[in-house]
Amino acid sequence: MIVLSFLTFAMAFGHVAHAQGSKIGFVNTERILRDSAPAKAAQTKIEAEFKKREEEIQRLGNNLRTAAQKFEKDAPVLSESDRNKRQRELANIDADLQRKRRELQEDFNRRRNEEFATIIERANAAIKRIAEKDDYDMILQDAVTVNPRADITDKVIQALGTK
Repeated sequence: MIVLSFLTFAMAFGHVAHAQGSKIGFVNTERILRDSAPAKAAQTKIEAEFKKREEEIQRLGNNLRTAAQKFEKDAPVLSESDRNKRQRELANIDADLQRKRRELQEDFNRRRNEEFATIIERANAAIKRIAEKDDYDMILQDAVTVNPRADITDKVIQALGTK
């Protein structure tokens, strides 16, 4: 019933909008966060911030692989207590590596979200300016289907690149 009500509203709005000559635009937020100059700059900045930690995790992973290979080679000649000790050491190193990877991913995502929130704020301001300047009645973000004539994403990306 709710869907029917929404569809009825949408159809009625479409008739009213068409009759009054309303102007509706669409913006693809995903494209803005992928293709705009500020988004590309933010991505480069974040990658540079996390490069050292990523390299450290890579180094730890390589060390773990080397230690595991050495253990496999040495295991037949080790006493049971030495074998158990080295297995525990490898398990502890692996757990530490997994924790560091998880922390890195969480920190990376947090920073990315911070940077992208700023870009979204700037994009929304640009959308409002474009809507006022070009006399849009409504701007939709992330619709399921859109006629390319209504897509103003390129204008927003261009506006973000000029500031």
